Amino acid sequence: MSSRVERRSSRSSVHGRHDDPAREGGDEWEVRPGGMLVQTRASSEAEHRNQAQASNIRVKVKHGPSCHEVLISPQASFEELKKKLAEPTGLHHEDQKLIYKKKERGSKQYLDVAGVKDGSKIVLVEDVLGRERRCLEMLKKVKIEKASKTLEGNSSELDRMSEKVLALKKVASEGGKVESMDVEKFTNALMKLYIKLDSLVVQGELNSQKRLQVRKIQEHIEMLDALKLKSPLGQAMKPTNMKQAQKKR
Repeated sequence: MSSRVERRSSRSSVHGRHDDPAREGGDEWEVRPGGMLVQTRASSEAEHRNQAQASNIRVKVKHGPSCHEVLISPQASFEELKKKLAEPTGLHHEDQKLIYKKKERGSKQYLDVAGVKDGSKIVLVEDVLGRERRCLEMLKKVKIEKASKTLEGNSSELDRMSEKVLALKKVASEGGKVESMDVEKFTNALMKLYIKLDSLVVQGELNSQKRLQVRKIQEHIEMLDALKLKSPLGQAMKPTNMKQAQKKR
């Protein structure tokens, strides 16, 4: 009786050793006829790559007098094909039109869905209107970036001017003497900022920033005009006319 128990326990321990490698390692195992457990051969990375290449198709793309052969997955989109064609054709992928079976294909369409197969022929033509739209968008983006930098620079300069104007106001409120030359100097500096802002054509958030800066300039110029009236030369110094400054510009 005891010998049977020992044989069973030894047999179960053998099976346990067979199970451990399969659990511990990342390899696959299979049971052969006769109950033998053996390790299967894992697919290598090179094999996967070869399989992927084997599933690709070759399409011929005619562009003017030239013909380009492209290796691509049939599940790829026409946009992906356009990007592959950008370098050999010199055309930006957004400036391309791909025509297959006499129909222009959208960038989001898939090759296999459109019926493109190995050896299929596609025609590439330049999208002139698309190129013009893209160029206009680029110019618009450049203008927005330039305006944004101008507003950012104005904001920093306006903050420095604000400190000086408020300092003059404090001196005047405490009964101190404010030099008329300082008042004129700060007024002229603020007017230059105002004219620069007035020439900016912006929209959306940038336009909101512009309005805030214009309002701040107007408030500071009003402060300086009030200081002019309190100065000994106040009668000879005229208030700042911002509309007249706009006309001079």
